[in-house]
Amino acid sequence: MRYFVIFFGIFFALQTASAQAPYQFTEVIGLEATPVISQGRTGTCWSFSTSSFLESEIIRLTGKQIDLSEMYTVRNTYPKKAENYVMRQGKAQFSEGGLAHDVINSVTTYGLVPQQAYSGLLNNERNHNHAEMVAVLDAMLSTYIDNPGRALSKKWRAAVDAVLNVYLGKNPGTFTYEGSQYTPQSFLELTQLEPADYITITSYTHAPFYSQFILNIPDNWSYGSFYNVPLDEMIHTIDSALENGYTVALDCDVSERTFSSKDGVAVIPKNTENNIKALQGIYPEMNITQEYRQDEFENYNTTDDHLMHITGMLRDQNGTKYYKVKNSWGTDADRNANGGYVYFSESYMRLKAISVMVHKDAVPKPTAKKLNL
Repeated sequence: MRYFVIFFGIFFALQTASAQAPYQFTEVIGLEATPVISQGRTGTCWSFSTSSFLESEIIRLTGKQIDLSEMYTVRNTYPKKAENYVMRQGKAQFSEGGLAHDVINSVTTYGLVPQQAYSGLLNNERNHNHAEMVAVLDAMLSTYIDNPGRALSKKWRAAVDAVLNVYLGKNPGTFTYEGSQYTPQSFLELTQLEPADYITITSYTHAPFYSQFILNIPDNWSYGSFYNVPLDEMIHTIDSALENGYTVALDCDVSERTFSSKDGVAVIPKNTENNIKALQGIYPEMNITQEYRQDEFENYNTTDDHLMHITGMLRDQNGTKYYKVKNSWGTDADRNANGGYVYFSESYMRLKAISVMVHKDAVPKPTAKKLNL
């Protein structure tokens, strides 16, 4: 009996040590991306992540590394948000949030400019902080919606424009980049980006698969359409894109305790008692099914919180797949591990990825055919 106890103790100790093994990652795919930067005290992750995605697309298309202006897109998106909010008499979303297709919509209409032509920082500001600007816009629009003059003034558009000019700066008409003169549209031509080539893919069962539908999440204020595919095909699309040299824009939920920029990982442990410990060591993860994903979305456990940029793939020492995801919270080592990247396990991606944006040519041919791409 004594030997059995000793053997069982050794076996248990080995199992425990194995379960708590620190992560050891090996990069399998690492696609080129621009440096990690910070969105500051703003809710504009949608512009930072999608701009980063487009910067990688420019590298893929032209070999050029261009630092795009995130705030140029933000500056040109706020008037659209304001119009939607006012015309719907306040019964719509007006916030700092948005989605990847909002950037594509802005690029289509207003083109692109480099960071050096429009920073969105005035009066020697060094960091983005939109708290006051958003509060002013919200209060002003609410006043117009309340309609104290009993006749909706047409001045609200000019008022919104004036506020944006004060806080972010006026839109540039022309600018110089690397010795040449450009407009936002001619600069877009330089990048070789074709906005119509980018699509958003999701996976939920409340809409038919292989169709387009408007995903009703709070930040879809512009009512963008999503292509709907089974979960396995959405994951395969991400994998195939990365394997073929395409990065991926990601809309996801980062409100979970099992997401940590400080530890640099995002996981879904099988046993919730391991949620915190799993941020620093390997524990078994849940098998995420289509049904469970849907349930977590419909009961609000999965919410639309943050947009990021998938630039590669890794494996841990057990061979488990992770995604290399670029964040926009800076590179401060005390708060952001991996130089500002977070490594998502496949389980986390299957459960918490709301949608992904890819170049249409990155979609695997069988899925593309079903979507009529």
